[in-house]
Amino acid sequence: MQEIDWKNIPFGFSETDYNVRCYYRNGSWGKIEVSSSNTINMHMAATSLHYGQEGFEGLKAYTGKDGQVRIFRCEENAKRMQRTAERVLMAPPPVELFHEMVKQVIQLNRRFIPPYGYGATLYIRPLLIGTGAEIGVRPSKEYLLIMFVMPVGPYFKDGFKPVDMMICRDFDRAAPLGTGTVKVGGNYAASLMSLELAKQKGFSSTIYLDAREKKYIDECGPANFFGIKGKKYITPKSESVLPSITNMSLQQLATHLGYEVERRPVPFEELAEFDETAECGTAAVITPIKRIVDPVAGKEFTYGNGEAGPVCTHLYKEYTAIQFGESPDPFGWTEVIDFK
Repeated sequence: MQEIDWKNIPFGFSETDYNVRCYYRNGSWGKIEVSSSNTINMHMAATSLHYGQEGFEGLKAYTGKDGQVRIFRCEENAKRMQRTAERVLMAPPPVELFHEMVKQVIQLNRRFIPPYGYGATLYIRPLLIGTGAEIGVRPSKEYLLIMFVMPVGPYFKDGFKPVDMMICRDFDRAAPLGTGTVKVGGNYAASLMSLELAKQKGFSSTIYLDAREKKYIDECGPANFFGIKGKKYITPKSESVLPSITNMSLQQLATHLGYEVERRPVPFEELAEFDETAECGTAAVITPIKRIVDPVAGKEFTYGNGEAGPVCTHLYKEYTAIQFGESPDPFGWTEVIDFK
C-alpha cells in the first residue's frame, strides 16, 4: 500500500477500497451492498441522465484529538437528501438507511481516514440517482443510493484565508420556486460558467443576486453567505438558497456565543455596512471574504486588512474544535463511529 502524504492531500477525488450501495426496486429499498468498483452499470435511458433525477450530499468524518472518529450532523444530511428526493420525485431514502450506509462506508475505509493534526478529513459523498429507463418526462421506478469516500485536505489550498469575490449579474444559479433549495446537480451545472468567468478574472468565486429583482444577496458560489455587523450574524433568507447545514450550525453556535442572528433578505447595498463577510459550507467551513467587486455597478467593498476578521476567526475555531473533539459538544452534533 502506498503511503499517504497527509500534509499535502488535495481536495479532490481519489480512489479508496470500498463504496456501499442500495437499490430501490419494486417499491422498496433493498439490502446494503458493498462494492470495490468505482463504476456504475446503468441503462443509457436512465432518468438521471436525461431528466436530472439526481441529488447528492457531502459530509465528513474527523479524527479527533482523542483518536476517536466522529461524524457531524449526519441526520441533517439524511433529511436534506429526503427533501431533495421529494422535490424531484425520487424515492426518499430512510434516515436510518442513510445513517447505516455512512457508518459502513467509513468502517470499510478506515485506513484512509486522516489522523488528527493535519487538518484533513474523510469526505463522504452520498449520491442518489434515477436508474430506470424512461423516454418521456416522468420519474423513474428504480433508484440507486451510493456512498463513496476519499481523504481530503482543505478546500482552499491556502486554508483559512480571506478571498476576493465577484458579484454575478449575468447569470442565475437558481430561480425562486425552482430547485435552488435542494441539492441537485443541475444547480451546480448552472453555476459553472459564472464561476469559471470569475476565476479567469482573478476571483475565488461569485456572489449571486436574487433572480427576480437583482436587489438581494442570494448564494455565494456553491456556499451560503453571511455577514457580521457588530454583534449580529446576518444571512440571507431566500426562495432559491440551499439551506446549508454548516450555516444552520453556525447560527446556533453564534447564538450560543452571544451574537444576535438575523435570517432575512440582505439588500445589495448592505454590503457596505458589514464589518466582515464570508461564505460557509461543508468543504471549507468558513471562508472569509476580503473584497467584493461588482463590475457592472462599478462598486467595490473591502473588509479588514487582508486577514480574517475576529468574529469569523472565533466562529471557525469554536466550530472546528467541536468537529475534531478538541472542545465539548453542547449541541449533540457529533457521533463517534464504532470500529468493531
